[in-house]
Amino acid sequence: MEKPELLAPAGDLERLKIALLYGADAVYIGGMFNLRANTPNSTLEDLKEGVEYAHKLNKKVYVTVNIAMHNKECEKIKPYLKELKKINVDAIIISDPGLIKMAKEIGLEVHLSTQNSTLNKKSVKFWENEGVSRIVLARECSKEDIKDIKENNKIELEVFIHGAICASYSGRCVLSNYLTNRDSNRGGCSQICRWDFDLYNENKKIEGEKPFTFCTKDLSMAKYLPDLINLGVDSLKIEGRMRSVYYIATVVKTYRSIIDEYFNNKKTYKYNKEYEKILDDVANRESITQFFDGNFGKDVQYYNGRKETTNQEFIGIVLSYDEKNKLAKVEQRNHFKKGDNIEIFGPKTRQKLKINDIYDEDMNIIEIVRHPKQIVYLKVPEKVEENYMIKCIDKQ
Repeated sequence: MEKPELLAPAGDLERLKIALLYGADAVYIGGMFNLRANTPNSTLEDLKEGVEYAHKLNKKVYVTVNIAMHNKECEKIKPYLKELKKINVDAIIISDPGLIKMAKEIGLEVHLSTQNSTLNKKSVKFWENEGVSRIVLARECSKEDIKDIKENNKIELEVFIHGAICASYSGRCVLSNYLTNRDSNRGGCSQICRWDFDLYNENKKIEGEKPFTFCTKDLSMAKYLPDLINLGVDSLKIEGRMRSVYYIATVVKTYRSIIDEYFNNKKTYKYNKEYEKILDDVANRESITQFFDGNFGKDVQYYNGRKETTNQEFIGIVLSYDEKNKLAKVEQRNHFKKGDNIEIFGPKTRQKLKINDIYDEDMNIIEIVRHPKQIVYLKVPEKVEENYMIKCIDKQ
């Protein structure tokens, strides 16, 4: 049994590098014709740099080309795919079957997006016969579904293990287009499912303790990774191309640790629940296993309001380290001050300390860091490196 690929989101070039640095085997990233219209989608130049960076690490880059295409895109798509081939992307992720033959003729490997809601072994076999090399299974698949599909097909399977979940079958929602004229199947989802609604029984308004909503809880499969590995899933996918570098670093590092701990010690492996706390601390919604264990009831969604918190524990990112003077150059991401207890972590190490001295760029001592992306220096006893993350454990 081979170790499955850990596949991470990359909203841009910075997040691509962070994901690979913190343990992802591959990333998926959008350029043109993808379903994240509100992200700073990457130019061909950025994609080229990202592919070169990944390949130096023996890792992979998949480019999302998964909008529902209209006629106006048909003339533009082929030149774009040829450019992706030139920069040597490892695969494209599509939802429109009209792209399969075109992509294969150009020489691109094709993965089928979760937007196609592939849920059964017959559909998987159909797409395999069409030339697709990997299926990103619908997020609604149960453990039994995945097992049945894997036993009856040889094609690679990719499964989501963490992140936001659509209230509809992925790729089938029209609420955003209907209510805001923003097409979720063309990258413009306005997340109607997370709105608060008035609820009526005929003409009578039903009053509850909180506004009615049908927002879906997030997915977390941390506890069930051994099951997915034993099922033979080829790629374990994290959602979140619009998430911060801190979120990506934390989630990727956590899942990297779980995969490696299980795969390297199958006989003695014991799930560490501390990982759940780490994942919960960077999330703003409750996470559950969703459909994998057959939980299709009321607990998978918020019906009576929800609590979404903005995480401010991420306070900075390391830019460089002066070993002689034990000074870390830091770019601020949230306010912090002298006396705060912090943790600095990288792909392999972490250290905790109390902030005793803060210096500005002119090496003047300051008490608080409150300006967006302010550059400061902190005394850090143990060596840290570029792109290490800093989080606040306890503010004084």
